[in-house]
Amino acid sequence: MGSVITVRDLRMRYGSKDVLTGVDFDIDAGEVVCLLGPNGAGKTTTIEILEGFRMRSAGEVDVLGEDPARGSEDWRARVGVVLQSWRDHPRWTPRRLLAQLGSYYEPYGTAERPKPYDAEQLLETVGLAPSADAKIVTLSGGQRRRLDVAIGIIGRPDLLFLDEPTAGFDPQARREFHDLIRRLSRTENTTILLTTHDLDEAERLASRVLMLAGGRIVADDSVEGLAHRIEGETTVKWRLGGESFAESVSDPTRFARELFARHGEAVRDLDIRRASLEDAYLALVQEHESGHGDAAARMFKEATT
Repeated sequence: MGSVITVRDLRMRYGSKDVLTGVDFDIDAGEVVCLLGPNGAGKTTTIEILEGFRMRSAGEVDVLGEDPARGSEDWRARVGVVLQSWRDHPRWTPRRLLAQLGSYYEPYGTAERPKPYDAEQLLETVGLAPSADAKIVTLSGGQRRRLDVAIGIIGRPDLLFLDEPTAGFDPQARREFHDLIRRLSRTENTTILLTTHDLDEAERLASRVLMLAGGRIVADDSVEGLAHRIEGETTVKWRLGGESFAESVSDPTRFARELFARHGEAVRDLDIRRASLEDAYLALVQEHESGHGDAAARMFKEATT
């Protein structure tokens, strides 16, 4: 599969401040990639450049075969965007708004990828069918967020940008949304670039994680790869004779085998906790906020090469 997004030496300066200092990455068709980084790292700037909403200072960017700074109408019809908030048309209803927006995409459909999605089906998918005819101004925050998601995908995009997509979702709606994202990626071959502060969500959805700090990408790997390589030790907890024990080990399988060899069935409540994406992310943020950005970049680069 070819690259849907190619970024080379992307730079952005605001006045005398360099926000992006040489960002490089590729994203292939059908991938779900999460962009993580501390506040002020340049995530929003990067996404807005890829969406064509902001002009870059320097570097090369190719999105779906075009420079987003000069994206055509055909290109726009292939891109979906879910922003953190969207407040227009408060007196419309979800059903009417989605039908209207969907009609704009009809000329851009193909036999292989007809557009748009059926509005009624989409309302069911995002859990808004019971409120389909309510005025948008009367929707709750969670319902409004579901409509934001529906607006972003009504055009059946090839590439979808998601900015904190499940903020305000209840647990059931979040699970249903995650199922939708997996379905878009696996069956529609939709490429998805996600930003979120919910690291559990990133761990559930992303096939790859890009970590941005100090104006550049300091890590590019799978969730499992980052967790395994950056945080080498695993915490093993167990109970023995009424007492609790915990130890950090580099080879949990070997340690558990030896533990049972010594104590047999007397071992209770064995818990093996491997490093998570959250551990990896916090390691990056701590280095970044302590002013050791170069050390963080070296640590993550060594861990992912």
